[in-house]
Amino acid sequence: MRYILTLTLGLICISQMSFAQNHTSGEQKPYIEVTGKAEKKIIPDEIYLSITIKERTSGKDEISVEEQEIKLRQALTDLNIPLDLLAVADAQADYIKVKWTKKDVISQSEYELKLTSAKQVAAVFSKLDEIKIDNAYISKVSHSKIKELRKEVNIEAIKNAKSKADYLLAAIGQQTGTALIINERNSESGDYYRIENRLKTSANFSRETAALNEKSIGAIVFKKIKLEALVYVKFEIKDIK
Repeated sequence: MRYILTLTLGLICISQMSFAQNHTSGEQKPYIEVTGKAEKKIIPDEIYLSITIKERTSGKDEISVEEQEIKLRQALTDLNIPLDLLAVADAQADYIKVKWTKKDVISQSEYELKLTSAKQVAAVFSKLDEIKIDNAYISKVSHSKIKELRKEVNIEAIKNAKSKADYLLAAIGQQTGTALIINERNSESGDYYRIENRLKTSANFSRETAALNEKSIGAIVFKKIKLEALVYVKFEIKDIK
């Protein structure tokens, strides 16, 4: 008898728990899940050149790093490029041993030059070719307002999500309510450093640009930086009164 009573009470408890769960589930607010997407393409206005100057010989003459640095600074001045955009990439001078003798040591200095346009890049590579500095390449590109632009794209994406929810629910006579969940799903392409012309080193590029006139240099373009944002939003659904 005691066993039957215990079993009965157990079944009653389970039944009550099941009812409570169903009741709670029945009170769950209806919702709609949507994603909003936005993108923006921007032309880079920060272009970084990595320039390495090595001690070299010309005939019987040795041309020091210091002499070449002076020529580099003068070349930038001739192009009206501020010298404060030229920074030493390595504070300590590097010394590289060549061949197998102690006296065969070449000194070098590494610089990073920040430019703002493809036209400047072409002009600088042309000058580097003139002064025979042939170890230079584009290390990266970016944009001076990249953070602000990313924010704008994210805002546009969530607005697009709200707009999508609005027209979908309007079709069935309902309205978009409060946002219950917002989840940013970053989907940037990562193509920041890809360049339309595949400009890599000055050795090839400068020889090609040396013969270009002012008009054709301006035609050189970089691949645009593509910013993308994807936002998932869960909205409450409310009836139109």
